[in-house]
Amino acid sequence: MRISPAQPQDLAKLLTFREEAAAWLARLGSDQWQRPYPADKLLATIEAGTVFMLRDGHVTAGTITLTPDAEAGLWTRAELAEPSMFVNKLTVAREYAGQNLGGRLLDWAANRACHAGARWLRLDAWTTNEGLQRYYLAQGFTHIRTVREGHAVNGGPRVSGWLAQRAAEPADHGFTDHAPPPERLPEAA
Repeated sequence: MRISPAQPQDLAKLLTFREEAAAWLARLGSDQWQRPYPADKLLATIEAGTVFMLRDGHVTAGTITLTPDAEAGLWTRAELAEPSMFVNKLTVAREYAGQNLGGRLLDWAANRACHAGARWLRLDAWTTNEGLQRYYLAQGFTHIRTVREGHAVNGGPRVSGWLAQRAAEPADHGFTDHAPPPERLPEAA
């Protein structure tokens, strides 16, 4: 399997991935990702070069977004001063479930973050999705805290405020990596 940056023509596939994941999560009883993701916002992240596609031949097996930009209101000023990269929208096609592709994508992200000069690979997860939280803990993440204050776009409480991190370090993910080398992060102050 190979991993490479998403291209604008991948937008429809990524939106479909999100819908499929939302339906699967709903069947599990989770309200995660039930609002459609704005296509223009997703296209902007593709064009920024932060979305990556995992392909098995011509089939998209998974996707991950890896960015140096933290979501506003989650991390403290001191945490933001530490060089970090942030995982978003990790999704594996249901037909590839059970093959540890999500874990390997997280290893790839930790490896890439390390090469960018990050100390931490960080993420925020759905506050009520305890299964997902256990998954990230099993992947070597440490829970930092759960942020409940702040408000989502619809005026409700923050829904994705379970914060976790793991060291950004070299990892053997086993993918053929077609992504260009990451840009170096600024040194910590």
